[in-house]
Amino acid sequence: MKTLNSYQKFIRIEPWFHIFLWSIVLFYPYLKYAERENGYMMSFAHELNSLFFKMTISYFFYFWFFPKQNKKRYLFWAFLAIFINAILYQYADMYFHAEEDHYFWQHFFANVLTYVSFSVVFFAVYSVKSMYLQQVQLDTLSQGKKQAEIDALKAHINPHFLFNTLNTIYANALKQDERTPELILKLSNGFRYLFHEGKQEYVTFKQEVQHLTDYIELQQERLSDKVEVRFNVDIDDMQKQIAPLLLIPFVENAFKYTSILKGKKHPVTIILNSSRRNFLFTCTNFFNADAKDTIDMNWLESGIGIANVKDRLQLLYPERHKLEIDQESSTYTINLSITL
Repeated sequence: MKTLNSYQKFIRIEPWFHIFLWSIVLFYPYLKYAERENGYMMSFAHELNSLFFKMTISYFFYFWFFPKQNKKRYLFWAFLAIFINAILYQYADMYFHAEEDHYFWQHFFANVLTYVSFSVVFFAVYSVKSMYLQQVQLDTLSQGKKQAEIDALKAHINPHFLFNTLNTIYANALKQDERTPELILKLSNGFRYLFHEGKQEYVTFKQEVQHLTDYIELQQERLSDKVEVRFNVDIDDMQKQIAPLLLIPFVENAFKYTSILKGKKHPVTIILNSSRRNFLFTCTNFFNADAKDTIDMNWLESGIGIANVKDRLQLLYPERHKLEIDQESSTYTINLSITL
């Protein structure tokens, strides 16, 4: 049996809380005056009418106002909603005791105070609910980050990538290629990044770009003339920070699916652009869906899942990112924009 987290438990019992609350509000006057000779004088229809307007303003705040990120921008509409709700209730309430018209404004302000009180109660409920949700999101983010680290490590040490990279370095060493030490260093830097920087919450663009650069150059060396990489970086401040390991899965997939194409000089375009708080990442490559079965299964399953990236983006940059994945004809394009 699956264990429910605190947020799921709250969601399960919340409807019963609402039923209990409104039942108390509806029947409290009858309970209060039950010992009087004639009981509570107002009709049940009167109490239902009152309950309707209390519920209307309470759920307006609960579902519309409280979830807003910048509540100050919507304060006018919140006060307007209370005002309109109180006015409408006053006119609806006249049907039950029209002889009290001269108490209109006294009742109006009393109802406004009542609505504000109910709003406070529902804000407390919303706050508790949000607290539980944030805790679940933090736990999910932590798990997702750990999975990203594991998957990125798998991508570097899976037999297909590692064997071919080491084989390329060995071939260069036999030819006494002066780039051999540099390739070994890049492979080493990749592991260091995963074990150190990759575990941090945020890294600088300088660190992330260097990791991408090392990975791209290793792939270029491994695939030789199979690919033609166009890697363009235009970052206004390399000390700005971004969550690690968000971009590497897209780059890895680009090389993965380009490697199975026939022919040479297949373009892989990778663009990083950052200006002020706006960051844009684009990755484009050709692919052949029919050739997917030819990919080594260890390599196919080694990369960070796109679903994992989507989850991390949603948790790290909620309402501050846009991920578009376009697959047209034989072209696969990733467009990711983030407000840092």
